[in-house]
Amino acid sequence: MTTRRMTVGQALVAFLGNQWTVDGDVRERTVPGMLGIFGHGNVAGLGQALKQANVQDPALMPYYQARNEQAMVHQAVGYARIHRRRATLAATASVGPGAANMLTGAALATANRLPALLLPSDTFATRVADPVLQQLEHPHDLGMQVTDVFRPVSRFFDRVQRPEQLFSIALAAMRVLTDPAETGAVTIALPEDVQAEALDVPEEFLAPREWHLRRPLPERWALTAAVEAIRSAERPFIVAGGGVLYSGAEDALRAFAEQTGIPVGTTQAGGGALPWDHPQYLGGVGATGTTAANRLAAEADVVIGIGTRYSDFTTASRTAFQAEGVRFVNVNVAAFDAYKHGTELPVIADARETLEALRGALGGHRIPAALADRVAAEKRSWDAVVDAALAPTGAELPGQSEIIGAVQAASAPRDVVVQAAGSLPGDLHKLWRVRDPLGYHVEYAFSTMGYEIAGGLGVKRGLEALGDDRDVIVMVGDGSYLMLHTELVTAVAEGIKIVVVLIQNQGFASIGHLSETIGSDRFGTRYRYRDAEGVNFERGDFLPVDLAANARSYGIDVVEIAPGADAVARLSEAVAAAKASPTSTLIHVESDPFLYAPDGEGWWDVPVAEVSELESTRTAREEYMEQRRRQRPLLG
Repeated sequence: MTTRRMTVGQALVAFLGNQWTVDGDVRERTVPGMLGIFGHGNVAGLGQALKQANVQDPALMPYYQARNEQAMVHQAVGYARIHRRRATLAATASVGPGAANMLTGAALATANRLPALLLPSDTFATRVADPVLQQLEHPHDLGMQVTDVFRPVSRFFDRVQRPEQLFSIALAAMRVLTDPAETGAVTIALPEDVQAEALDVPEEFLAPREWHLRRPLPERWALTAAVEAIRSAERPFIVAGGGVLYSGAEDALRAFAEQTGIPVGTTQAGGGALPWDHPQYLGGVGATGTTAANRLAAEADVVIGIGTRYSDFTTASRTAFQAEGVRFVNVNVAAFDAYKHGTELPVIADARETLEALRGALGGHRIPAALADRVAAEKRSWDAVVDAALAPTGAELPGQSEIIGAVQAASAPRDVVVQAAGSLPGDLHKLWRVRDPLGYHVEYAFSTMGYEIAGGLGVKRGLEALGDDRDVIVMVGDGSYLMLHTELVTAVAEGIKIVVVLIQNQGFASIGHLSETIGSDRFGTRYRYRDAEGVNFERGDFLPVDLAANARSYGIDVVEIAPGADAVARLSEAVAAAKASPTSTLIHVESDPFLYAPDGEGWWDVPVAEVSELESTRTAREEYMEQRRRQRPLLG
């Protein structure tokens, strides 16, 4: 057997550079680059390996800088989604706090079922210098370290304690990374001494290797049962999730919906599964959904879930599906999701393969004419509501709906809007008119504040790798911006062009509104000076923080939209100019946080205090209990 003498770090870099994902006729590098921040834990291991690779073969494993370890994982996730889970980026961090900073990103990747390869450093495997800098010490377990915290937030975790373990661990990690049913955060902990140790590496380990994405066909019994349920349904309804896009099933979904007439609602991850103006598309479904989708979902006797994990937002905390005896046909590549709600109709298979099989088996079957008329009427009604919500009002401070309208008007059909947290995901789910399968990128499984800018960079990196020049428009509120804005430096340093629309509303608009609904009157959600007399932040003046100046200090182009009756028009012009610019632009606009998007008749279960001395809380409790009476005791 031919071998090469290499360090663990060098062998891992060379191995990753030769892994390929194959999805039908598409073949691309599984891990085409590595993000990193170096410290004493990884500079001599992976850091040296990346430097060596850069000298010998710069294309093998390009290195990208980052300013925050959490943001590295967000970039990897943004990259993975735009590549439909066929490719992602690796991220390396130093021991201790560097590794710990990646944990939020790991949880985000796993919650979203999106691949990200994490390579956190660990303390000395030999323990020759115990305790080293940044090492934890537990008297009951001397081997427990920061990296052990990755176990519950990863789909795969292992630690390379000896150089020889690298081979089996790396191969097992790749298997999970490229498995549609298992993917998420894949973590390989690398002790800092082991990274620099040498071993004889078989050429076979370093040779190009292909990982074929599994696209399982529906089993005959499952397909037959699903067809019978759909044929017998009087009011079927489709919930399209992210799995539709990851399997490239949007065309199959369109053909299926057009053939049968069955209405479609999408989850946050499923945005783009159908274009907004498709006759069968009723918009988002659930807590942040539209009246059109929610009304049809409430009456559905058969719900066809395709590639959805049925989060509480999708089910409106189990109030969305109200029909007595409602049945669920759950199409999902993951058995865990296919069996949800105690269904007896799981179809554990690929979304595209299943939709094509269902279309063939159903033949000329169509929904009743009365239901088709109802779908068209509800769609017309909601479209009119959105038209009104997006239109400028001429107010001094525009509402968020108007801001979304201004950005939408200036965007191109194939542009990608990126968002994650605050009130924007709910408003976008209702109002953003998606025109392209990849045009809607809202991270809402973990809804991580700070994801937006870093995730937008990952999306843009992914598009550039595909030779796609569409624009990426990041929308972010001031609260989320303050959580993680330093990746603007990365955009400037690498010349990565994104358009950032920063909405300033002096606090946490989403939680402020939620606080009102549970009777706490926006307590602790405003950005104001502390009121010494009231011992709170309720009455002080607004803070003089200048977020536009902050962004400008990073070297990015900044446009400030001053309040005024024409603010919405000037915002739309600024977005158009930013799209025409070759460099990144941040557009700062102030908004009125008390102007809300139209109600979509969805609900979200956030418990209200059972007893309180506050009248506002007692009133909120009564309303909460009224909503809870609508919850369905669905199994699973």
